[in-house]
Amino acid sequence: MNATETSDMFCDSHVHVVGDPVRYPLTGGRGYTPDPAPLATLQGQAGPLGITRFVIVQPSFYGNNNSLLLDTLDALEGQGRGVAAVDPAAGRDELGDLAARGVRGLRLNLYSNAAGVTGAVLQRRFEAMAALARECDFHVEIIAPIAMLAESAEFLRRSPVPVVVDHYGLFADETPDGLHGRALLALLRHPQFWMKLSAPYRSGGDILAVRPDRRWLGAIGECCGDRCVWGSDWPHTPPHEAQGRPESRVPYRALDYRAVFEGFRDSLPTDLPVERILRDNPARLYGFTA
Repeated sequence: MNATETSDMFCDSHVHVVGDPVRYPLTGGRGYTPDPAPLATLQGQAGPLGITRFVIVQPSFYGNNNSLLLDTLDALEGQGRGVAAVDPAAGRDELGDLAARGVRGLRLNLYSNAAGVTGAVLQRRFEAMAALARECDFHVEIIAPIAMLAESAEFLRRSPVPVVVDHYGLFADETPDGLHGRALLALLRHPQFWMKLSAPYRSGGDILAVRPDRRWLGAIGECCGDRCVWGSDWPHTPPHEAQGRPESRVPYRALDYRAVFEGFRDSLPTDLPVERILRDNPARLYGFTA
């Protein structure tokens, strides 16, 4: 596939950019030390596929310091949007600056540091993020295992802002017709919920999988096909189990960007056209213009 076969408005809705640690310090409580992953490298891999728009998502190893995310959005000159991480006490000035520079969502990470996160803790954290998001017309993006999402469905459904679920809901080895699977799909039927069809290697047994589970892809598409976006998860952060010590240099997964994209595209059912998932839906969610 070349760029003429796609669209120059295609969007990769979930990527991370990693910079020089001297300029962009890493948090002390991180699970590993990542290698650099610059924007230019991402654009070089995505551009030949017609992907020129990107949603930069704040990784856990930068904590609430969104400096690199914002600098990257500035460099993208309108072709980027951001999902930031902020302290619940963030003020209007900080949120206003994020919005002005292209941020459209706030990330709630309940996966990288899931230990001790009870339902009550999740509810408090989510409600605090949703309150901030409501002030700026943002959404809340949540990364959490499927069991946690299912068990929290009752209060998540009451969200005053749109909610974007990361990575197929991290369904692990569960099936769409299982207890937690049914609960997640029921949640996705509510019109304020979106799903990121990203990182198939984060669930199931293959840590290098580039093709999504067709059962889950079909079930999610049936629930919210007009509220799904695709993300490569570039630069393909290492498996959660491989992390553990801040000083450890753990390599990214050995995956080819084109293979990740084509594995997803070739798995799409006919009622989920690629233009909807990579162009139309992200334009609505992130506010891209033609």
